[in-house]
Amino acid sequence: MELNVRKAENRDIPRILDLLSQVLEVHAAGRPDLFKSGTTKYSEQELTDIIADAERPIFVGEHDGVVQGYAFCIFQHHNDRNTPNYTSLYIDDLCVDEKSRGLHVGTALYEYVLKFAKLSGCYNVTLNVWECNESAKKFYEKRGLSVQKIGMEKIL
Repeated sequence: MELNVRKAENRDIPRILDLLSQVLEVHAAGRPDLFKSGTTKYSEQELTDIIADAERPIFVGEHDGVVQGYAFCIFQHHNDRNTPNYTSLYIDDLCVDEKSRGLHVGTALYEYVLKFAKLSGCYNVTLNVWECNESAKKFYEKRGLSVQKIGMEKIL
């Protein structure tokens, strides 16, 4: 499949909302205590605002004019007293349409994000994966990502 990866535009919002719903359902199945089925992470207005924000680029992968996946990113500027100053590109969310999984859409999006981050002067690319999302963990491990830190919880 030939995939065109580009920055998201407002015309992509309806399709992004569909994909956000797919991601939410994966999380709601794994952690129904934290995610509400039938919702999405962002509203149409919030997506409009994010698309306009240079610090929060969204990339979409499309085939034949149909968006097959997206990557939401956030520039994170680290200026702590005890660490060197550096910028990370955080992948807040990466989704591939469930009908397009296995067609390397996620790989194309991820590789595009890596190139974008490098051209933007970032030191690294970071992301979080929910423990219940085994397929995402395998996807990122296969691409050479390693654990940077582990978030832990105790449910009360």
